[in-house]
Amino acid sequence: MASDGPINLADLPLQQLQAVKNQMDEEIQHLTQSYAQLKQAQVKFSDSIESLNNIDGRKDGKKNVLIPLTSSLYVPGTLADVSKVIVDIGTGYMIDKSIPDAKDFYKTKVTFLRENLDGLQETITQRENQYKGKRSLAWLRRRN
Repeated sequence: MASDGPINLADLPLQQLQAVKNQMDEEIQHLTQSYAQLKQAQVKFSDSIESLNNIDGRKDGKKNVLIPLTSSLYVPGTLADVSKVIVDIGTGYMIDKSIPDAKDFYKTKVTFLRENLDGLQETITQRENQYKGKRSLAWLRRRN
């Protein structure tokens, strides 16, 4: 019969305590990987804002750009219209947006990700603290 209350870790056999520790290890690793992926997305959106600022700042009429074919291969190109850009809004959908609207779109994304990153960082810190406590308990149990 399963108990409805919290489990006292001090009462668990060493083998079960080790299993709990391993599970928390995996959870922390998964959370840390998720954090890195979200951070990478945030950097990508911030880079998009910076690129929009560069296009928006071109008042001298120069519209020359480098167009990436691969991550290390580019061809020169010329922008025909610098007042609108095509924005990937997710799942393969692209829409035309004015530069100010595109900046707002990416700023919203960056803010959303920042809030999620902050929450995820708190969760990671809590799990790491719990992990340290369980690891200490397992170490003490092995010594006795």
